[in-house]
Amino acid sequence: MGRPIPRQGQAALRSTELLDYYRRVSQGLLTVVDVETTGSLPYRGARVVEVSILQATLAEGILHQETHLINPGQRIPANITRLTGITPAMVAQGSFPEEVWPDCLERLEQGTLTAHNLEFDYGFLQAEYRHLDHRFIRPPAQLFCTVLLSRLLLADLPSRRLPDLVQHFQFDVGRSHRAEADTRACWFLAEYLLRQIQQQPDAVLLDYFAQQWIPLSAAAAILQKSETATQQFLTMAGIESHFSKRKSRPLYRRGDVERIGQGLDSDQLSLF
Repeated sequence: MGRPIPRQGQAALRSTELLDYYRRVSQGLLTVVDVETTGSLPYRGARVVEVSILQATLAEGILHQETHLINPGQRIPANITRLTGITPAMVAQGSFPEEVWPDCLERLEQGTLTAHNLEFDYGFLQAEYRHLDHRFIRPPAQLFCTVLLSRLLLADLPSRRLPDLVQHFQFDVGRSHRAEADTRACWFLAEYLLRQIQQQPDAVLLDYFAQQWIPLSAAAAILQKSETATQQFLTMAGIESHFSKRKSRPLYRRGDVERIGQGLDSDQLSLF
């Protein structure tokens, strides 16, 4: 079984545990979801205007897909209409949230919840259910983000944005930034990546994983130490780092962190 998935998510697992996790995911039902929204921040009032839910397995392919336009009772910004093609008139004909979300709940609680940039979609799902006084939460072991696995297995590509991956792999899904098309694209991507997980030898996959740049929080979880102690330890050990472009936070090679942590017991690490 391995240890539970840490608070920091899959990135904080050791490579062998990460491989076990992905292989376990590849054997079961994926519930793939995509939401289109009025903005990027649910805690500032942005709402879902379209959701698509697709269920599939690698063994059987697509088993179910449903898509709903939702009338959130608020204005659709012009930039959202330009991006998605979803107009106020379309949304006005949609169902209200209290009609859609209760009917979706059973499927959203099945299998492994999957999305491309899962943090975004999952956050909006949780916010929509909070509006209905329901706490929607899935165990970390039943969450799968295709962005994270793309970074491991598609590191040579210039972009892991879903529209760019659709173009790269020539997925036949229709217009990007619509929930139905993006959910199908996410499924095709997940299928491609998870088949590699099933078919590639351990040594090949672990070598891919070793090249991943992980944040300090994940390195600290792997070494099971505080972030301050971990940063001091890795610096004194001469481990290469660089800073992320977006948040200017230190990143370390997964392989370096795991290698330097091997054979070090708690007493040794506690010195740092």
